[in-house]
Amino acid sequence: MKKSFLLAIFIFCIVFSNLYAQNKIVVFQTDFGLKDGAVAAMKGVSMGVSTELKLYDLTHEIPAYNIWEASYRLYQTAQYWPAGTVFVSVVDPGVGSKRKSVVLKTKTGHYFVTPDNGTLTLAAGSLGIEMLREIDETKNRLKGSGESYTFHGRDVYAYTGARLAAGAIKYEDVGPLLPAKVVTIDYQQPVFENGIVKGNIPILDIQYGNVWTNIDKTTFAKTGAKAGDLLNVTIYHNNTKVFEGTMPYAATFSAVEEGKPLLYLNSLLNVSFALNMDNFSEKNKVFSGAEWSVEIKKQ
Repeated sequence: MKKSFLLAIFIFCIVFSNLYAQNKIVVFQTDFGLKDGAVAAMKGVSMGVSTELKLYDLTHEIPAYNIWEASYRLYQTAQYWPAGTVFVSVVDPGVGSKRKSVVLKTKTGHYFVTPDNGTLTLAAGSLGIEMLREIDETKNRLKGSGESYTFHGRDVYAYTGARLAAGAIKYEDVGPLLPAKVVTIDYQQPVFENGIVKGNIPILDIQYGNVWTNIDKTTFAKTGAKAGDLLNVTIYHNNTKVFEGTMPYAATFSAVEEGKPLLYLNSLLNVSFALNMDNFSEKNKVFSGAEWSVEIKKQ
């Protein structure tokens, strides 16, 4: 009986200790594009740490210096990757400045290696902060790169992320523990007040020009709107009205005539706006970012 109990405890400890263990997966995101060798250099550094790593791309087409979009793309995708995945995100207009280089461990067991410049706004908010550590560059920096000051993506982030993913270092070896708080970008949270739903436009469905909001299905449901109901939609940029119109709540694009507007729930089950077979963003000059907001009211 005693032996069985001890064995069960032993097995539990092994399983628990590996629950959030590194899984040798590294996912890269940058605003570098693929026209030169920057991304390949980062992957080369990673493979130099361990050829057993599995390297993937989230995107390298973040608009230059757009920290907000980097934050959104991490939020959009990280939840679908297994615990233990290491994300290396380099959108770093402040490279060489006093901004901190950090590794966030979320409550879901994901790791984010990035400058702490607002990139972690949405991932930290949605996945939770378990711990935050500053990268100790005296220990976690590519050998021979000490005189390089403008490519931390290669010299610090890719190297540290690869070492963490490969198990060459433990999370505790990244560097000193920081307060469990990251730099954030202010934006309109989804709320329902006095019959009006308010939210932010974090991103566009770029290929088609559909406008995605952060208003989740549950918050939107408080309007009492059902498929076919008409809604008044007002969109603001820096508190200046850019668009005002009426559109039906529809399940699919084909529910309205070609070129007509509709409100629908996107693949993340968030409220979105579109023109059937046309580009809502381009036609109405509505774009995305922390400074964009929307109000919706049932007619």
